[in-house]
Amino acid sequence: MPTPSRPAPTTRANAPLTMPFRGVLDMIGNTPMLELSRLDTGSPDIRLFGKMELMNPAGSIKDRIGLAMIEAAERDGRLNPNATPTPTIIEATAGNTGLALALVGKQRGYHIKFVMPDKMSQEKIQHLRAMGAEVILTRSDVEKGHPEYYQDMAAALAKTIPNSLYVNQFGNLDNPKAHYDTTGPEIWKQMEPVGGIDAFVCGVGSGGTLSGVGKFLREKNPACKLILADPAGSILTPLVNEGKVVKPGSWLVEGMGEDFVPDICDLKLVSEAIAVTDAEAFFAARELLAKEGILSGSSTGCILSAALTYCRKMAAHKKVGGGGPMNVVTLICDSGAKYLSKMFNDFWMIDNGFIKREKTDDLRDLIARRHDFNEDHTLRETDPVRNVIKRMGMYGVSQMVVKDESGKVSGIVDEGDILLAVNIDGGGRGGDEKHPGEGGAFDRPVSDFMTRRLETIRPEAPVSALMPIFRADRVAIVVDKQGTYFGLITKFDMINYLRSQLVR
Repeated sequence: MPTPSRPAPTTRANAPLTMPFRGVLDMIGNTPMLELSRLDTGSPDIRLFGKMELMNPAGSIKDRIGLAMIEAAERDGRLNPNATPTPTIIEATAGNTGLALALVGKQRGYHIKFVMPDKMSQEKIQHLRAMGAEVILTRSDVEKGHPEYYQDMAAALAKTIPNSLYVNQFGNLDNPKAHYDTTGPEIWKQMEPVGGIDAFVCGVGSGGTLSGVGKFLREKNPACKLILADPAGSILTPLVNEGKVVKPGSWLVEGMGEDFVPDICDLKLVSEAIAVTDAEAFFAARELLAKEGILSGSSTGCILSAALTYCRKMAAHKKVGGGGPMNVVTLICDSGAKYLSKMFNDFWMIDNGFIKREKTDDLRDLIARRHDFNEDHTLRETDPVRNVIKRMGMYGVSQMVVKDESGKVSGIVDEGDILLAVNIDGGGRGGDEKHPGEGGAFDRPVSDFMTRRLETIRPEAPVSALMPIFRADRVAIVVDKQGTYFGLITKFDMINYLRSQLVR
């Protein structure tokens, strides 16, 4: 029997245009499906697809539940936009549900207040505040039941604020209903022309996607496999695969993985769970950007890593036992623009041990930003002070090395030197006898104010040799006997080194 031909894919040339939308909330849902054809699934007969939930207005799949939960609360009277005082929406969030609730809530005129664990990216926090939400950060190292656990804190906060609603995505039945009503049917309809769906891979943040999409797909096709992607350290993988209840660990992937089973999470739907390390998740997200051009978040990286593991396992099974083609669907949950300071930042990846530098087994291993790898920023003696201030602010540093014309280290300047210079000069309002009419300290060269008494140290020196330098409240400048500069070692670098020794 001949193999049926594949339908023509949607391209720029034949993609349908939509009519103008009435408002931003009408743009939630109906996201595209993309075949991830540049990723290795292990077999050309196993096709992997990603539903592009990052194309929702606030940038994630959570827009669906933000709209559904607020509309349901308005219908049953828990929220009244005309009430006095103005209702306050309160939620515990890793960021994306907060962004969705802020998007919808601000369109409706509500006050918004969120409690977030302190491990979330600055981009998420800044985005929420830019949308007019109040953000309260709390500890990420405590478990459910502790008063500073983000969900417990949000629930307690709601009891103190008149006319407030604690949305509670983890126990709100309108969460999975949104996915049963919209996400599941969309996936089914989009996959029908290419042979349907054989497996769906998702994670658990609140459990809404798994429960809603999973229920819909199983009703349509009881043979459809539901694969749970779960950060290593979460309690869910041992519970699903082995029936074991374990103590939660810790992980850096944001917005998924659990230290408890949410009320709305139906784990009975899950066929198997795949644990994904932080490193696997972050590198999968980076691979998705490099190969498919999609800038996605850390939860997408976790889900994608699990999806590829499952595809390759199925490919190996096909080689042994045969079997027909397979279509696997996963989710591109949110935009990676919220993670540029984290997993897409090489320095953050190095600092957290995900990108490994070649070891030198000397003091160069303690340098956070290696000059010989072009990772740091230095100054020239002739750079004016105003440029030094700009660069310190731009690079987020409080001290910089100064080099002479030959490229050798001639000094170091820190924020204290700059403050002293401009303060003595009266704010740089008009120069002095030596530099008349030059705008004062701000236009003078940094060499006039830098410290020339340098605490240099050879790379081969013992770690203990750093302590006298730190006790003198200085930084160590690592230079070899030829004068080659390798970088600075600060007290914080020393702390990180000692911490890494304990982890071993």
